[in-house]
Amino acid sequence: MSIPVTTLNDGYDFPLLGLGTYKLEAADVEPVVRRAIELGYRHIDTASLYGNEVEVGKAIRDAIAAGDVTREELFVTTKLWNDDQHRAGEAYQESLKRLGLEFIDLYLVHWPCPQQGRYVSAFEQIVQLQGMGQLQSVGVANFYEEVLDELIAATGVTPVLNQVELHAGFTQPELREYHAQHGIVTEAWAPLARGKNFDAPEIVAVAERHDATPAQVVLAYLMKLGCSVVPKTANLERLEENLGAVGLLLDDADVNSLNSIPGERLWGNPRTFPN
Repeated sequence: MSIPVTTLNDGYDFPLLGLGTYKLEAADVEPVVRRAIELGYRHIDTASLYGNEVEVGKAIRDAIAAGDVTREELFVTTKLWNDDQHRAGEAYQESLKRLGLEFIDLYLVHWPCPQQGRYVSAFEQIVQLQGMGQLQSVGVANFYEEVLDELIAATGVTPVLNQVELHAGFTQPELREYHAQHGIVTEAWAPLARGKNFDAPEIVAVAERHDATPAQVVLAYLMKLGCSVVPKTANLERLEENLGAVGLLLDDADVNSLNSIPGERLWGNPRTFPN
């Protein structure tokens, strides 16, 4: 099943459905990543914080060596942690080494961490890495309108993507509109809300109507809104289930119903996190 792609503002194609690896234990990484690639996943998302870049990189290299995929067909994302914002160039090289890859497709400033006041300089350092040929695209995660404005004004570079908390009941329409106006792809972390809203009557009704699972419904819904999604799972069957969202075609009535789900932010607010 072919995963739809969007085009980043720097011209690269980017899959709308990827594999997230947050809290994926080291022992689970290889079978999950290898199976994901076999199924057709082409975007793998990790971060230095996750502590699994070594295992993710090995699984990717093994898949390439086995002929399952070429490096050029994959899109690999990792992220700069808050403690390393003052040394983004060095931190990038460390991630590159742990992954064991010649280049990384997308590198994100993981949180603005405004208390530190370093996110602009960190982003500038990452932009400079592009000229070295080891980094393809530059983005951010958990940024909001004010810091994006500052970032763009200070550097003249618009991030290709902003990965933020986003799920049914908390779809951040104002931020998505800002992204649309600036050519920034909205990517959802925790798009399944860790299953916390799967029993919402709107999700249940749409799932029954389409003979789909709640996970497939919410992933298809977010992609219908134009978002990229990176659901995480250690379950090989759920990997295939999540991929089934690509073939689920929701109509306007479905979307309107899902838009009405009440909800709120479930995790840290980037304006204050980490305190």
